[in-house]
Amino acid sequence: MTRKHHKEQEEIPETINTEAAETAADETVAEIPAATEADMEAEISARDAEIQKLREEVMRRAADFENFRKQKEREAALSGTRMLENTVRDLLPLIDDLKRLMSHIPAEMQEMAEAKPFIEGVELIRKNFMSLLENKGVKEIEAKGKVLDVNFHEAITQIDAPGAEPDTIVEEYQTGYTLGDRVIRHAKVIVAK
Repeated sequence: MTRKHHKEQEEIPETINTEAAETAADETVAEIPAATEADMEAEISARDAEIQKLREEVMRRAADFENFRKQKEREAALSGTRMLENTVRDLLPLIDDLKRLMSHIPAEMQEMAEAKPFIEGVELIRKNFMSLLENKGVKEIEAKGKVLDVNFHEAITQIDAPGAEPDTIVEEYQTGYTLGDRVIRHAKVIVAK
């Protein structure tokens, strides 16, 4: 056999194999039933419904996450406020002590030149301390001369006070404070009968 003849014989089976594959593919296509227009529309409707369902699920999850994020922000802000409130509440006795110290300085000491720098220093510390607290939103509750308000005042006793209306605060025993709109300590007061 010559080379040319051998090569031709190899090509013949390849041609037969290619033709057989094409014929098999045509038969497979013929076996698949042609989809009707109604079937395709039903399939599209089903897919659209599935897409809508998934879209709603994504929107619901996004809303849940946004609510969760806002809740965590509120909790963090509330935690910060509570921490500040507790710190201020712990510092209030120091302010009371400074006030008491200033109100109990004997008159003769106030006149002494040697004592004046100490007295002025204590007063400066008290003023700076109050300024710091005011910058954080802490305010004193006004009491003396006001009508008793149980939201801000705590009456510790009643006394006869000529010329004063009943339930009027005649003396403040301990100063009360607010932080923002919250009372952190009620003012302890003495009220006229």
